[in-house]
Amino acid sequence: MGLDWLGPLMFAGALVLLSFGYPVAFSLGGVAIIFGIIGVSVGAFNPILMNAMPQRIFTIMSNYTLLAIPYFIFLGSMLEKTGIAERLLETMGILFGRLRGGLALAVVIVGALLAASTGVVAATVVAMGLISLPIMLRYGYDQKLATGVIAASGTLGQIIPPSVVLVVLGDQLGVPIGDLFIGSLIPGLLMSGAFALYVITIAFIQPNIAPALPSQVREIGGKALTMRVIQVMIPPLLLIALVLGSIFFGVATPTEAGAVGSLGAIALAMVNRQLSWSALRQVCDATLRISSMVIMILIGSTAFSLVFRGLHGDRFMFDLLSNLPGGRVGFLLVNMLVVFILGFFIDFFEIAFIIIPIFAPVAEALGLDLLWYGVILGANLQTSFLTPPFGFALFYLRGVAPPEVKTEDIYRGAIPFIILQLFVLLLIIIFPSLVTFLPSLSS
Repeated sequence: MGLDWLGPLMFAGALVLLSFGYPVAFSLGGVAIIFGIIGVSVGAFNPILMNAMPQRIFTIMSNYTLLAIPYFIFLGSMLEKTGIAERLLETMGILFGRLRGGLALAVVIVGALLAASTGVVAATVVAMGLISLPIMLRYGYDQKLATGVIAASGTLGQIIPPSVVLVVLGDQLGVPIGDLFIGSLIPGLLMSGAFALYVITIAFIQPNIAPALPSQVREIGGKALTMRVIQVMIPPLLLIALVLGSIFFGVATPTEAGAVGSLGAIALAMVNRQLSWSALRQVCDATLRISSMVIMILIGSTAFSLVFRGLHGDRFMFDLLSNLPGGRVGFLLVNMLVVFILGFFIDFFEIAFIIIPIFAPVAEALGLDLLWYGVILGANLQTSFLTPPFGFALFYLRGVAPPEVKTEDIYRGAIPFIILQLFVLLLIIIFPSLVTFLPSLSS
């Protein structure tokens, strides 16, 4: 009993290293080694337990579900690097350009479409920041509205399937990823719809901050516009429908659908004559970098969790969290607050691999629906990624925004969308059927 403090101290040590900016995988692995030695030295840790480490690592490498991650990253990178996403945004801008706030509305729709094809927040925010922000500023959009809608739409990749976040959460929670995708569809559409409704409303109330495009820009002729829609919009939409439809109707697993989507993205790039060795090399490089980072973090977190369990830290945390005042409500409040705050400082991969294994057993013991629990975690992470002063989406946008755009404008522009996200999050917490309705139909 006197050594039960080692588990919480191990967790605190990992957070300290992360706060100093050390790589996550090495922070977790290093803390595991240090506390493993300490535990063995004081007799709190049985060294035989470390024999399980190779088997755990091989289990990770043979995890078929995690193969979906590189496929979806490849798919999104291919759409971005070959200019398909850029032309899609331009075409949407022309279609909605005659409306006040039309460009911002196009950003929301394309953000949702890119989320449905990639699930990667950084790629979506950077791509739309580079493509749409200069255009919106050129035609008189308010800087706060322009930056806010781009950052918010970029975070839709956290909740709209096939989100990489949901793939990882499903793996950690032991929930079928297909069901998690289906369950997140209505919340994702609610989030997108709330953003679009806000853009339309604010443009109506304050037309000067979101003007319509000049007629000479949006009028390209009916025939030319029709051909552009057919060539630029229809193929990506069909690809997204193919990927998501095959998952929703049980024709393919998320991994198989991701593989088909990757081939489809290559075919689209080839048809558009944008497929080159240079583009393919950049796409493969981005896929390799992100996938390798995920696997290294997963290996480090596996070592961490093994030692953490050996020191009975999991039992300590379970007893603490399951006996919070308020039962389920108290647990959810603490859970949501911890994940929200950690989302300021560390990426969702680290949160999923470190925090979720601690919270998930408690959620299950309290009788929470893990499918619903996974979706509200994804929505919560989406909100934290947008919240000043540390939201990742804001940093991504700051990195590609023109010098005349102030950081203060980016922060202030995000606030209305944060309120909308919190409102939708509250809705799906109060009404779990928003998550569970569609999966119940498909089962």
